[in-house]
Amino acid sequence: MAKIQPKEDEAFGAAPHERPVPRISIAAFVEFPDTGAALQRAGNDRRLAKAHMNVQLGGINAAVEHFIGQVTPNLLVVETRLNGQAALEELDRLAEVCDPTTKVIVVGRVNDVELYRELMRRGASEYLVAPLNPLHLIEVISGLYLDPDAAPIGRVITFVGARGGTGASSLSHNVGWCIAEELAINTTIVDFDLPFGTTGLDFNDEPAQGVADALSAPERLDDVLLDRLLVKRGDHLSIFATSALIDREYDSGADAFESVLEAVRASTPCVIVDLPHLWTPWVKQTMIASDENVIVATPDLASLRNAKNLVELLRQARPNDTPPRLVLNQVGVAKRPEIPVKDFAETIGIEPSLVLNFEPTLFGQAANNGQMINELASKSPTAAGIRRLAEICTGRVPQAQAKAAPFLSFLKGKKRA
Repeated sequence: MAKIQPKEDEAFGAAPHERPVPRISIAAFVEFPDTGAALQRAGNDRRLAKAHMNVQLGGINAAVEHFIGQVTPNLLVVETRLNGQAALEELDRLAEVCDPTTKVIVVGRVNDVELYRELMRRGASEYLVAPLNPLHLIEVISGLYLDPDAAPIGRVITFVGARGGTGASSLSHNVGWCIAEELAINTTIVDFDLPFGTTGLDFNDEPAQGVADALSAPERLDDVLLDRLLVKRGDHLSIFATSALIDREYDSGADAFESVLEAVRASTPCVIVDLPHLWTPWVKQTMIASDENVIVATPDLASLRNAKNLVELLRQARPNDTPPRLVLNQVGVAKRPEIPVKDFAETIGIEPSLVLNFEPTLFGQAANNGQMINELASKSPTAAGIRRLAEICTGRVPQAQAKAAPFLSFLKGKKRA
C-alpha cells in the first residue's frame, strides 16, 4: 500500500504538531502561577498523554538545587523573572547541572530578540514569552521531538451513536465515501464493531479477514499485512471491515486498538472510525485521542442524556480541542414525540452540524443495494447534508466547486454593485 503522498493541491492529514509526543519526562520550574496553570493544561492534553510532566514553583534557582547530583529529565521548562545578562547568568548555572541530552525551554516575560539569540547560542531549545498559550506550548514540545524525516500521519475522525440505532454507522460510511469520492481524499473506514459491524454489508463486500485479525497481533501489522486486510473501493477509498463473527471472543486491550489506528493513519490521510455503541476503556481512549469526534443522536430523551454526557466528558478530557460535532438524525418520525432541535442544542450546548430527516426508504434501499446515499440519490437533501458534513469535517470542498468559487464571487460582487 502506498504511503501518504502530498497531492498537487494542499496535502490532507493531521498537522505535524498533532503527532503524539513520545514517552518523555518533563520537569517544569515556574515563577508565576499562570505559567504553571498553562503547563498543567498542556500536560493534560491528549497529545501529551504519553509524557510525564511535573510542575513546581521556584524558577531556575529551584531547578538548579533540585538537580544537583541527579539525572535531568528529557525536557526541562524553566521560567525566569530576569532579563538580559542576569537571565543568562541564571541559565549558565543551570547548564552546570543539566545533562547534555536534556532539552531546555526558557520562559520569560520580555520579548527580547537579543536575549533569544544568546539563549539559542548557549544551547536552549526555545524561548517563550509568557503568558503561555497551552496549544502553542504543545506545538513547541511536539516540534522538539518530531523527526523531520517522519512520514505525515492521517487525520482520525470517530463516529459514535449517543444510543443504539441512531444511524452512526451508516452515517460514518456515507461520510467516508463522500470524502473519498467527492473530495478526492484517500480515506480508510475502520469498523471497530467487531461482532456486529456493518461496513462490509453496506459496501456489499464482507472480507474473510479484517480488523479482528489485526487486533489479535498488532505488532505484526506492517504495510504488507495491512494492504492485504484492506478492501479497495475505487481510487480513494479503502474499508477495514470486520468479519462479524460471534463464535469468537474479542478481548483486545486499548493498546491493540491504538496500535492498529496508528498503522492505518500512517498510510491514509483520512481515517473514519466507526465505533460501537458500548463503553469500554478502549472506546473512551479512541475518542479522546482522535482528531475529531462526531456524535450522532436522535431527538429523544435517551439520546439527549447520553450525548450530553459524552460532550461533557470530551470537553473535560480535551480542553484544547474544539467540541465534538453533533448530528441529529431521524428527525420527523410520524406520531413520535420528539425533542425540538433548538431545545436539544441548547441543553447540550452545541449547535448541530447536520440535521437529517427520517428517510427509511432511501437508507433502506441504499443498504440493500450495497450503495451509498450519494450514489443512489446524489441530488437529494440527505445527500447534500452528508456532503456538507464531509466538508465540515475535512475543511475541503469538491474540486469543481473550489474552482468555480472565484468566478461566483466575482458575479456576486458585480451584483452588489
